[in-house]
Amino acid sequence: MERLLETIPRVSGASKGDTGRVGVIGGNVAYPGQPALAGLAALRTGTDVVRLLVSEEIHATVASYSPNLLTGRYPGTHFTEDALEDAFELAEWADALVVGPGFVDPEPAAIRELIAETEIPVVVDATAIGPALGGRELAMENTVFTPDSAEEAWIDGEYGSIEDFSTETDAVVALTGGTDVIVADGDRQTNETGTSALTVAGTGDTLTGIVASLLGQGLERAEAAELGAWILGKSGELASTEYGTGVVATDVIERVPDTIR
Repeated sequence: MERLLETIPRVSGASKGDTGRVGVIGGNVAYPGQPALAGLAALRTGTDVVRLLVSEEIHATVASYSPNLLTGRYPGTHFTEDALEDAFELAEWADALVVGPGFVDPEPAAIRELIAETEIPVVVDATAIGPALGGRELAMENTVFTPDSAEEAWIDGEYGSIEDFSTETDAVVALTGGTDVIVADGDRQTNETGTSALTVAGTGDTLTGIVASLLGQGLERAEAAELGAWILGKSGELASTEYGTGVVATDVIERVPDTIR
C-alpha cells in the first residue's frame, strides 16, 4: 500500500485547485449530513476545494455545517431532471464527482443522464446505485460504485454478482463490510484494515469522499478504490484507539491526514 500512498500528489508552491476539485451531489431532508461528510472526507484526503449541491429545501442546513464546504442548491426537494443544469455545471468545474450520499427517491432518468453525460470520474453511492443499474446500456467506464451489503444486493439482483457487474459495465466496485472488497475488471481484491467501529453511520459517506478525492488527484479508479478502503480502515483504527466503541464518522475523517502521512 505504500506504493499507492506515494502516488498521492505532494505539490509544493501549488495554486488553489492543483490537488483536485470535488463536487458532491446528495442529501435529503431525512439525511442532510451525508454530502457534508463526503465533502469533509475529500478535504482531509488532500482535495483543495469541495462544492456541495443539495436541494433548496436543505441548503441552509447543509451550508451551516462547515465553512470549509461551498454549498449550492438545485430547485425542489428531490433530485430530478430539473436539477441537471446545476449538476452539469458542477461536473464541468470538478475533477471528480460524487452522486448519491443522502439521496431519497432520486429520479432514475436524471441519475442515468448525469452519469452518462459526465466525462470526469463519478463515484456512485447509496440510493443513486439502484437507478444507475436500471439502464444496462449505460456506460460505466468512468464510475466507482461504493455500495454497502444492502446495495450490493441490488447489483447482484441485476447482474448476478459484483464481479459480473464490473466485467459487463467496466465499473469499479468498492464494497464495504467486515472485509472490504474491491472489484475491477472482474478481479476481486480485499482490504483487511478496519475495525468494528466502522459500522457507525456515515463511514460509507466518508469512504465515498476519500475515493473521490483520490480520483480528483489523478489516481486510476482501481487504485483509488483500493487505497480509499485502506485509508478508511486505518483511520478507523486510529480513531478507535482514542474513542473505543464511541467512534463517530467525523472522528474517522479527522484521522485521515495522519493515515496518509
